Amino acid sequence: MSTIKQYFFNRFSSFSLVGTSMLFSLILLMIRMKLTHSFFYLFLVWNLFLATIPFLITSYLASLKKLYKFGFALAFFTWLAFLPNAPYIITDLMHLRLKTNSYLWLDILVVTSFALNGMLLLYLSVLDITILLKPYVNNRFIKYGTGAIFFLCGLGIYLGRFLRYNSWEIALNPKPIIHDLFHMLSAPNQNKEAWLFTLLFGAFLNIGFWMFNTIHRVTLK
Repeated sequence: MSTIKQYFFNRFSSFSLVGTSMLFSLILLMIRMKLTHSFFYLFLVWNLFLATIPFLITSYLASLKKLYKFGFALAFFTWLAFLPNAPYIITDLMHLRLKTNSYLWLDILVVTSFALNGMLLLYLSVLDITILLKPYVNNRFIKYGTGAIFFLCGLGIYLGRFLRYNSWEIALNPKPIIHDLFHMLSAPNQNKEAWLFTLLFGAFLNIGFWMFNTIHRVTLK
């Protein structure tokens, strides 16, 4: 317990940043609900909760003194399954509609703030996992593996947004997912949009992480 307390004390600045940013998003949502008398964007709260799961997993793992290989492998694949939920919130911008009322700007602000929280949680969690992986794999594998993870996130977001799969279905009902993935691989010409989305979204996340990681290193100097 003392180790966990010490870890949270050392990471207080990161947790306070995340907490403050999330609180601001919730306040924006409540203001929007009050002004418009609509609960339409309440689903963002659930999406943000899902986005925190990979961050909570890596935060807990980083607080442990010793990691057992089997337990770490299980936690890693659970983390990887839920990771696309963090950047997934960006696609909630698709819910924006041009309206005649004066609160479109507020809708944009609400959805964007939640999406930024998702990106922050994503990159902080990936930073943690790169540190946690160091005792098990070499740095080159981590470098290229991190890039591959973001492309997997792009694929995961596509599966969630357009094919409507949930992260837990990987364990509870994997057959339909495997079937759709096999179809995407075996018939790429029939799934051009899926691969275009995956590649472009993966590239977007990689560039964002490169910028985030560069700024993070500078602030630590």
